[in-house]
Amino acid sequence: MKLENFDPNGVGVDNGNYFGLPITPEEADLVVISAPWDVTVSYGSGTAYAPDAMIEASTQLDLYDLSAPDCWRRGIGTAPVDYTLQELSERLRRDAERVIEHLEEGGSEHDDQVIRKIRRVNEGCREMNESIRRQALEWIEKGKLVGLVGGDHSTPYGLIAALGEQHTSFGVLHIDAHCDLREAYEGFEFSHASIMHNVLRDVPQVERLVEVGVRDFCDREYQRAQTDPRIEMFHDQALAHAAFAGCSWQEQCRRIIEKLPEKVYISFDIDGLSPDNCPHTGTPVPGGLSFREAVFLLEEVVRSGHRIIGFDVVEVTPKSEERIDEIVGARILYKLCNLCLQSNPIE
Repeated sequence: MKLENFDPNGVGVDNGNYFGLPITPEEADLVVISAPWDVTVSYGSGTAYAPDAMIEASTQLDLYDLSAPDCWRRGIGTAPVDYTLQELSERLRRDAERVIEHLEEGGSEHDDQVIRKIRRVNEGCREMNESIRRQALEWIEKGKLVGLVGGDHSTPYGLIAALGEQHTSFGVLHIDAHCDLREAYEGFEFSHASIMHNVLRDVPQVERLVEVGVRDFCDREYQRAQTDPRIEMFHDQALAHAAFAGCSWQEQCRRIIEKLPEKVYISFDIDGLSPDNCPHTGTPVPGGLSFREAVFLLEEVVRSGHRIIGFDVVEVTPKSEERIDEIVGARILYKLCNLCLQSNPIE
């Protein structure tokens, strides 16, 4: 189907593309790549199946966006999903589960029986990171904006690294229940719990990390956030206390956004939302942003004149009997796609 024959008011088309859009990546201004991967998740698994589930769920949403009504017409393309990553993820997940079980029973990551498993997982994660980096660079070098659907939160590393090769400086707006500042969590260097530690370590172009809604972290992560000049933390308790004292969400968003540089990458872990929006995510935590609060914050980023250079949506865990997670994830993804396009007008 050609775009000129596509009816945005009609039934969503199940064509294997996000939002059922009849637009190839080559034709689109923005390309969404998928990362079906969840090797290092430390509690609930299944987020590797999110890309397929979100593609299916995305055909059920209406395309009209009050904040950016016609941005989708510039093209949101779906890059082919690399299912070899999912196959590798499933193999390595078995090793990771044995390591995690060993550690939870009081064993050490330095015990001989787990050293080889940790090494295999770390090597596989490097392979995944390089695959995502190559995919992202392919589209960026063709002049495309790029977003990513995970998978667990380790998956955006390659995209952020690729953007570091293209931009001299940018910030990361990180919406999450967790800080993700752990170093080699459970022995896994590229753990889902280490993504922001790794980004700050390896991508010097990231001049500021602004974390919003975090509410579950260890003392070492908290101390890092308080002492590292590159990190600004707006944790859930502080946001709630400010609201209870009468501070509007609009004012809180202003305070958050003023910490960001002009170019912004948005990393959206679905568990940054309250658990009623994502009850099956791997590590749900009480509290968090409402869907409306999160959308308002994203819209304020663009209204304030910032430019979104890339984004991800991660940690969506689909359940066949209850589809709320992928429904919410698909809508966050669509909002990010439209806002990214809106903040990068055609010159």
